[in-house]
Amino acid sequence: MEEKKFVQFKKEEFAVREYIKNSLGKGKISKVVIEYTPIGEKIRVFTNRPGIIIGRGGERIDELTRVLKKRFHMQNPYIEINEIKEPMLDAQLVADDIAMFLERRGSLKFKVIAYRALESIKKAGARGAEIALSGKLPSDRARTWKFRFGYLKKTGDLAAQVSKGSAQAQTISGVVGVKVSILRPDVKFEDQIEITDEVLEKIKRESLESGSGGKDGSAESEGN
Repeated sequence: MEEKKFVQFKKEEFAVREYIKNSLGKGKISKVVIEYTPIGEKIRVFTNRPGIIIGRGGERIDELTRVLKKRFHMQNPYIEINEIKEPMLDAQLVADDIAMFLERRGSLKFKVIAYRALESIKKAGARGAEIALSGKLPSDRARTWKFRFGYLKKTGDLAAQVSKGSAQAQTISGVVGVKVSILRPDVKFEDQIEITDEVLEKIKRESLESGSGGKDGSAESEGN
C-alpha cells in the first residue's frame, strides 16, 4: 500500500514539473526542483530567462501559483526563480535548443546544428562535451550520430558531475532524439595539479638565484 502511495506521489510530482516546463515554454527551463517544508511547497525553477518567466509585475508567477493550488491541490506553493548565468554549460538547455533548431530548420541540417552547438559549448569553457542525435538522419533507416570534443568521463565518480540533458524534436522525417553531455570547467580531476601565482614566483626566484650563483662560482674557479 505504501509503495502505491509513493508511486502515485511521484507521478503527481512529475506532472507538476512537466506542466511548469510546458506552460513557461520549451527551451527556457533547465529543471524544476520541488522541496517540501512545514509551511508549504517550495518550487525552484532554473532558467536562463528569468525576466520572461516572471512576467510583467510577476503576473506569470501569480497565474502559475493559482494553477498549482487549484489543479494540483498544493497548499501553499512558493516559486523561486534561479538564473543560469551560462546556458551553454547547461546540458538540458542546449538539448532543448538543438531540438527547436531541428524542428525549425529541418533534420537535413543536423550536422551544422550539432557542430555550432558544440562550438558554443567549447567557447563557454567546457572541458568536454558530446551531442548524440538519434533518428532518420538523413536516410530512411534510424541511426545515431555523435559529435564530441575534449574530455568526457562516462564512468566513476567524475561521471556523476557531468551535466546531462535530453529532448525530442518533431521533424518531417520523424522524431529525433537529442542527448547532450557536458563536463563543466569548474569540475576538478582527482589527479589535477594546480600551480598558483605564488608558486610560479617562487620558481622564478629560485631559478634566478641558481643562475646567478652558477656565474659567480665559475668566475672564482677561473681565478684559482
